[in-house]
Amino acid sequence: MKIGLLQTGHPPGDLAETYGSYSAMFEALLGDGHSYQVYDVEAGQLPADPAENDAYVITGSAAGVYDPLPWIEPLKAFLRQAKGQQPLVGVCFGHQIMAEAFGGKAEKSGKGWGVGLQAYEVSAHEPWMDDAAHVAVPGSHQDQVTALPPGARVLGGSAFTPYGILAYDDAKAISMQFHPEFTPAYAKALIEARRGTRFTDEQADAAIASLSAQNDRVRMAQWIGRFLAQETQG
Repeated sequence: MKIGLLQTGHPPGDLAETYGSYSAMFEALLGDGHSYQVYDVEAGQLPADPAENDAYVITGSAAGVYDPLPWIEPLKAFLRQAKGQQPLVGVCFGHQIMAEAFGGKAEKSGKGWGVGLQAYEVSAHEPWMDDAAHVAVPGSHQDQVTALPPGARVLGGSAFTPYGILAYDDAKAISMQFHPEFTPAYAKALIEARRGTRFTDEQADAAIASLSAQNDRVRMAQWIGRFLAQETQG
């Protein structure tokens, strides 16, 4: 499968030197059984046609979907063009920009930061999922989807993030607010990089401690892989 990675952000500071780019994290998550094409969306790179790839993954970003950045609207336009044609998977910012592009709403949450291991209750199951009742994956977000687009259904979430995992009935698309591509080591390093600026010491310590628990990154990689296989073979 040829997967287009729409890279909308970069690890802060020198973290990419140790942990790799966000696109590299997705390549590691999804495995070497695919070929990958990376698009630097922040630099204005987008596919000329959705048919350039069999499927697309939209990465996380430090940007907000509401920020007046020159690449936001072209990305929304591409997602609307690709909707229903090629399978789409959105993660964190990707989850939010898909919701915005398809008629929903994402904004900065008054609840503050969701950081560390984020646990969602699974409320509905699709054929590409297993029967897990809960999933826990590293997360780092202040923005979140606050209004569902038409055609979107909630598959999982929490009191803090009600719209944590979405599936679209009118598109070959799923999205999630947490970060299955983040290893616990990278998630901890990211928290440390933001300690004292975005997070208090108390918040940072609690989030880092949570990341020592077992997580469902492998399960989420399997879910995404089965979803993509299902939608590209159908």
